[in-house]
Amino acid sequence: MNRALIIYSGGLDTTVCIPLMREAGFDAISTVTIDVGQPAEDIAQATERARILGTDHHVVDAKAEFARDYCFPAIHANADYFGYPLSTSIARPLIAKAAAEKAREIGGVAAFVHGCTGKGNDQFRIEYGLRMFAPEIPILAPVRERNLTRTWEIDYAERVGAPIGQSKDKIWSIDENLWGRSIEGGRLEDPSYAPPEEIFQWTASLEDAPSTPQVVEFEFEDGNPVAIDGTRYSPLDLLTVANRLAGRHGVGRIDIMEDRMIGLKVRENYECPGATLLLAAHKALEALVTTHAERAFKQHVDAQWAEMAYRGLWWEPFTGDLNAFIGSVQRRVTGKVRVRLFKSSLQIVGRESPWALYSEAAASFDDSETLEQSQMTGMVRTHGMESILFARLGKS
Repeated sequence: MNRALIIYSGGLDTTVCIPLMREAGFDAISTVTIDVGQPAEDIAQATERARILGTDHHVVDAKAEFARDYCFPAIHANADYFGYPLSTSIARPLIAKAAAEKAREIGGVAAFVHGCTGKGNDQFRIEYGLRMFAPEIPILAPVRERNLTRTWEIDYAERVGAPIGQSKDKIWSIDENLWGRSIEGGRLEDPSYAPPEEIFQWTASLEDAPSTPQVVEFEFEDGNPVAIDGTRYSPLDLLTVANRLAGRHGVGRIDIMEDRMIGLKVRENYECPGATLLLAAHKALEALVTTHAERAFKQHVDAQWAEMAYRGLWWEPFTGDLNAFIGSVQRRVTGKVRVRLFKSSLQIVGRESPWALYSEAAASFDDSETLEQSQMTGMVRTHGMESILFARLGKS
């Protein structure tokens, strides 16, 4: 039996892969949907479409693992890539890993199939993970390899009777997980086109957001958010609550120009309410407990971590090295942060920690004993001495 395992989202690209693989000679088609926090209706829709198309379908619930082992490390690294919290990219390694594990469980898989295009980043992320965990199984990417367009795929799906949700007029491509939601395609590809309200589902508009501010308190232990307003949650439940809180106030809408790995500059829209909120709180607490040298160096480490995560290189040794430093810092990122949410904005209004490197007495302008100001005279006189000497040489 010639079996293909399709990593299946239920969307246009992966749906057309099913009849295409049958035409290519595969007489057994398995599909696997990895649940990393998509809406329940999307998981149900993928399952129903797989049933209609007659595949051997599987759903892997990876939400708890994604929250604990992927989203929380992103918080530790303040993971931001040129303006948005990394969301799609950090889910792809887990999806690939889970698909490889499912292939071994099914047995006899002759090829992996994914629906990534040749213009996006996911082809790199997915295939890296598959080759890491199942290097002996070939990988097929029909949309990329056949240079298919969305319009062709829609026509083909209609011709063969494959169930799809897109039309030529409304052609949004949407990807969701616990950490964020991305929307692209159609008129959104025009950088001058204002995103219509219909593309947003997780965040309230400015008009619909509450007219009363809300202050939310987060508690962290070793860099991990563990409680909201005094109630402790599992990682999965905490992310769910954070998304709801921030989304209600319209926090987390992001519209950026993104530089893809292949060199394309594209316009991307994201909704990342919980991620935006948690990253801001974590960063505020981290600033309270780290030294100047640690903060300065960690900015570089965080940027490198984001670059590796964006490329999907989750198991690259360098990523492990970065995690070692980040993890060392997180041992002191314990305490509480209060955040004020109001009309699509957030503001840090308080932070406290037993590891705080802060002395109110020393910082106060009214204190004259903890730090005697006159002691600074000598330090100030030598400040910039080399540049002053250089200027004198130039005059002579």
